[in-house]
Amino acid sequence: PKKDKGLGMVKKAQELAKQHGWFLARQFENEANANFHAATTGPEVLKDFADKQLDYFVLGYGTGGTFAGCSRVMKAQRPSVKICLAEPEAAGLLKSGVMSDRNPDGSAVGSHPAFAAHPIQGWTPDFVPQILEKGLEDNKYDEYIAVPGPGAIATSQQLARTQGILTGISGGASMWAAIEMAKKAPEGSVLCVILADTGERYLSTPLFESIEADMNAEELEISKSTPGFQLGA
Repeated sequence: PKKDKGLGMVKKAQELAKQHGWFLARQFENEANANFHAATTGPEVLKDFADKQLDYFVLGYGTGGTFAGCSRVMKAQRPSVKICLAEPEAAGLLKSGVMSDRNPDGSAVGSHPAFAAHPIQGWTPDFVPQILEKGLEDNKYDEYIAVPGPGAIATSQQLARTQGILTGISGGASMWAAIEMAKKAPEGSVLCVILADTGERYLSTPLFESIEADMNAEELEISKSTPGFQLGA
């Protein structure tokens, strides 16, 4: 239910795992999350930029695993790279400076007071994940960007129209943050941004609400411009 927010999602998963004996990944607390990104994503980025300029690494957070793992290896191997972390403007959990209270297993006790609903699905649940908190203890972010929901959606749509990149709302949010970071960065800076999802997952979301399910008048006119294969014929 909407009132239970992201924390309700976690508790439901815990109930189901207990009831059915299912494996619970605990992705918000499981250190294998960040370790995997430290072993794969981070080194992949560094390999791609070997002997090349890289000034900023821009990303948002869901579980915090990408941030925690990538920042670990980047700060160790290329400490000059600045980490820019983004979160929804409507849910400034990091901006508040307040971490979540935790249960003994590391999960959050309750909903964060700075949380408000936002359309950037996959980003920023209503608690600060333990993985993210531990990552911040090891490596603070250098830059912070708050992303407005409409800006994330519009940027995702623009990426599809102009670059042929079909990414989701969170991908649009990451790019919006990268664009804003580029505006502030010194001339000639090089930025790497993580677009962590694909657009086909968002067909029932506000990302595609401007696209009608049926053909509009212009599309129907194009169809009728040749005689064959008319819908409903």
